[in-house]
Amino acid sequence: MAIDPSNKELYEAGLAVRKKVLGAQYVDPNIEKAENDPFTAKIQTMVTEYCWGGAWTNETLDHKTRSLMNLGILTALGKMQELKAHTRGAITNGCTVEEITEALAHATVYCGIPAGVDAFRNAREALDQAEKDGMI
Repeated sequence: MAIDPSNKELYEAGLAVRKKVLGAQYVDPNIEKAENDPFTAKIQTMVTEYCWGGAWTNETLDHKTRSLMNLGILTALGKMQELKAHTRGAITNGCTVEEITEALAHATVYCGIPAGVDAFRNAREALDQAEKDGMI
């Protein structure tokens, strides 16, 4: 097995939150690929242990707040594939379409119109799919 976290407890906690927020159908294929690929395993281990285990399991901010923050951060960084995943995660975490809209509009003010247009376009795709999947 290629996945070898430095903190197995943190990794397992992170994996549980990651699946809860993004869905097992999104997470499991990434983990399965990583189990047989040391190159991919490195980043999947880091993402699960440090990001999801280290940040998302901290209870200072709730998951809904973290989701809205992520939408702004991902807009600023121009990371649209991740924005799509986190738009679905925001729905899972109880964000309304109106809250997602306002988070993206707020990010647009600070990140610029091109970034905002791209974010809205990609979030729309994610919301359309979430609607088809019965999430909203």
